Parts: sequence; C-alpha cells; structure tokens
Amino acid sequence: MPPATGSSTKKRPKKKALVARPFDPSKRVVAVTGANGYVGSDLILRLERQTGCSKILAIDVRKPSIPVHKTQFHKIDLTMPTADADLAAIFRRESVDTVVHAAFLSAPTHAAAWAHELESIGTMHVLNAAAEAQARKLILWSQTVVYGAHPLNPNFLTEDHELRGNPRSRFVQDKVEAEKQVRRFARENPDTIVTTLRTAPTLGPTIRNFATRFFSRPMAPVLMGFDPLMQFVHEIDALDAFEKAVVEDHRGEFNIVGDGVLPYTTILAMMGKIPLPLPHFLAYPLSQALWATQIFDSPPNFLDFLRFLCVADGEKAKREMHFFPRYDIKQIIADFLGVEPQPAFEGA
Repeated sequence: MPPATGSSTKKRPKKKALVARPFDPSKRVVAVTGANGYVGSDLILRLERQTGCSKILAIDVRKPSIPVHKTQFHKIDLTMPTADADLAAIFRRESVDTVVHAAFLSAPTHAAAWAHELESIGTMHVLNAAAEAQARKLILWSQTVVYGAHPLNPNFLTEDHELRGNPRSRFVQDKVEAEKQVRRFARENPDTIVTTLRTAPTLGPTIRNFATRFFSRPMAPVLMGFDPLMQFVHEIDALDAFEKAVVEDHRGEFNIVGDGVLPYTTILAMMGKIPLPLPHFLAYPLSQALWATQIFDSPPNFLDFLRFLCVADGEKAKREMHFFPRYDIKQIIADFLGVEPQPAFEGA
C-alpha cells in the first residue's frame, strides 16, 4: 500500500517562530504516543506519581482506561495525513518538552498495510511534529528483534551492530525503518536529546504481548538440531528504563535486557511446556499455512528466532544509564508463571 499520507510533502504557510519555553526539570510536560499500549499506559501511571512532571499528554485513538490526574487525552490517529500538523499544534500549545513515541505493535498482525502506516508513516508524523515544536527530548520504543536472528550473529549484540531485521517480516522491518528515521532526525536536530530503548522480549504477570501468548500455550515448537540462547526483560524493568530516560538525559541507543540467558529448551522445561520437535524444512510451510488461515498468531519468519541467536548486550545501559535490571532470567520466568520471585536488585 503506497504511503499516500502526503503530510510530509505538502506545503504549509510559514508560521511565526515561537520562542521555546525555558526548560524547568521540576515542571516537565511529557507527551506519550501509544497511550493505550502497555508501555504507554504504565509509563503514564508512573509519570503521574512523578513530582517533576507537571503535565502528561496521552496520544492515542482511544482514551486510556487508567486513573489519571495530571494527564490530558488527545485523540490523534497517526495514520492520518494531518497527524503531524495536529501533533505539532498540540505540542506547541501545551509546551511539550519530552516526547515518548511508543505507538508500536507488540505482536504481529495480518493487517500489514495498516501496521506499516502506523509504525513507519506514524513515526514520520511524530518526528515532523517534534522538530516543528522544537521538543527538547525524544524517546523511541524499539525492540531487540531489529537485530534479526541470524546464523552469523555474535553471542551478544551491542548497540552498534547492524540492524539486519528480517526482510520477510513486516513486523520487524517497520521497527527497523522507524529506527532509521529517528537516527536521521537525531542528525538533523542535534539540540534534541534522542534516546532509543530496545527492549528484549518482555514477560511479566500483567502484560499481554507476543511473548506472553507464545509461552502461555501448553506446547511449543522446537526445531530439530537447534537450541538457541534466549533472553527476556521483566515488565517492571522495561518501565524503569523508560522512566529513567524521561527524568534523566541519555543520548543514544540502549539495549534494555534482563540479566542472564538460557537455552530455549531449558526455558520450555522450566515453564512446564511440552516440546514439539519439527524439522525446520517442515516447520516453515506448516507455520505459513497456520498463519495464512489465522489459526496460529505466529508468522513463519519468527521460527528464525527458534533457530539462530538474537541476544543483546546490556552493558551500555548499565554503564551509561546506570540501568540495572531487578530481575534475572530465572526470576522473570518465575514471576511470569506466578511463582514469587525475589528481585535481584533492590534499586529504585
């Protein structure tokens, strides 16, 4: 579907330049796109408790069903051609200094054209608005799947590793494209603090996403001859990183991952799942058929992550952001299963 959202090319009358409001860290104004997603809604609840946030703007097509006091809801459809102009007007009027762009899907969808409009074109609209409103800070939610599962991947992927993605996965490629747009935005707007947080597959007792659905099934496919290492991040740790990125200044890209890795079959055993061994040459066409008939919600290209490594290095986030996850991989799995885990780190 061609991106016929011509908001980036149409000419608008020149507006009188506005003088940016002096930044006061005790009176932050934060706009959060994707306010109904688990990142957006939980982050808004945390910012509501932040004394340094004077106002929060929830941007989405539906009003979040969460208790709020400092939050204003603004109905914006990021797939619409006028989204960037509408956002820019709101950002300017409300003196937004921080934009958190979290309007991304947490699971693949058969509505690939719409997903592209939301994530790729929607990101363009958000960046246009942030540039026009001279936002002080932009925070992007990305995922470690942008590295792609590949037989040549090293044991741990650092932030400067190539984003291989997966050309056969619209879900992954839209996120790669969004990251490329944000990198270009950072070069063209050096005064804006740009932070990209790449979260590992996120598990926890309350969230619902692709990983939680996959590991909630009683059986799981195992590709014969392959047993890659895997990692997760706890939902609390992921939100800790976003909150830290809002209240502190950290330029660059950061892997947000829990401590430790385990082989895939070990994870299945810990979760009490029944492994279903399949040769990979049979698993792919079978998965394609189940995906095409919408019997199964996992596209065939995700079998790559059951064959090859895609494990991100979290040392940069520890070193530069002082982000130390509370939960290691065993504790993440225990909490996901409803077993009482003890946090590995009792930090803030």
